[in-house]
Amino acid sequence: MNWQLVPQKFIDGTLQGGVLALIAIGIVLIYRSSEIFNFAQGHMLMVGAYLTWMFAEVTRNFTDNKTVILIVAISLAVISAVALGFLIERFALRPMTGQPLLSIILMTLGLSQLFEGIIALGFGVEPLQNFPSVYSSADSWIREIPARADGTPIVFLNQLVVPKARFLAFVIALASCLALILYFRYTDTGLSMRATSENHELARSVGIRVPRVFGLSWAIAGIIATLGGILLASISGVSTSLALVALAAFPAILLGGLESFAGAMLGGVIIGLSQALVQASAVPVVRNSFDIAPYILLLVVLVFIPEGLFGEKRIERI
Repeated sequence: MNWQLVPQKFIDGTLQGGVLALIAIGIVLIYRSSEIFNFAQGHMLMVGAYLTWMFAEVTRNFTDNKTVILIVAISLAVISAVALGFLIERFALRPMTGQPLLSIILMTLGLSQLFEGIIALGFGVEPLQNFPSVYSSADSWIREIPARADGTPIVFLNQLVVPKARFLAFVIALASCLALILYFRYTDTGLSMRATSENHELARSVGIRVPRVFGLSWAIAGIIATLGGILLASISGVSTSLALVALAAFPAILLGGLESFAGAMLGGVIIGLSQALVQASAVPVVRNSFDIAPYILLLVVLVFIPEGLFGEKRIERI
């Protein structure tokens, strides 16, 4: 282990984990409301990033103001994500009601491939340029923080570096996670979602429109995916590889607990840390295999805590 790199990797992993936590919460939301494990969340994230880029390019034909371009592009992308979520629930998943769970999971896998094919046909497979960065618009209020000559990283303790883009992504992701948790816990709609997640038939008996709750859950998941796609694309650019980032969110969910928002947040940070700390290894083979670190950590934890750190322990009689 290269101990000199550990403090810096600890910071990098924590910041990366914030975005993973946001992606994981979107998946947990769908699971809690409909008991569906959404394998298409990563591709919904990718679609959100591409839509934001497309709307930004259209808006540039009318104005050069970067702030206006960013606001318009994000607003239209979020509206499109809401519509996409409702369409997925209505035309892809509602007809699957009553079918085996495996069939529904395969439907989400099929949706992911459909989204990837549509993006490849519409935008090509090469990375796109000129994405409207969220972080450049924040320069006006973050200038007082010390930075290097290029203005990118925040430097402290003379050695450790906090990249501005990743820091802001972490803050935005954390704020979004907390807002969703409060919405789910304290609003009437959130309470309806919680009731539906516990028992669909009982929720219907008290007047809750379960299909509407499902549709709203997918719409919110689409918003979360779009927000995650925007944050990631602002750092690494727009490409089809954005969908692969969500793969690390699945170990985060299982690690934190399938039904826990707080567990998803903590799991995302832990997974981000595990990937970053492995990169501090002095052994090249270990350092280059950081992608499998989350799954190894997951296996170790699940051996001792099968339900995850914050998951509900259910005991069923046979």
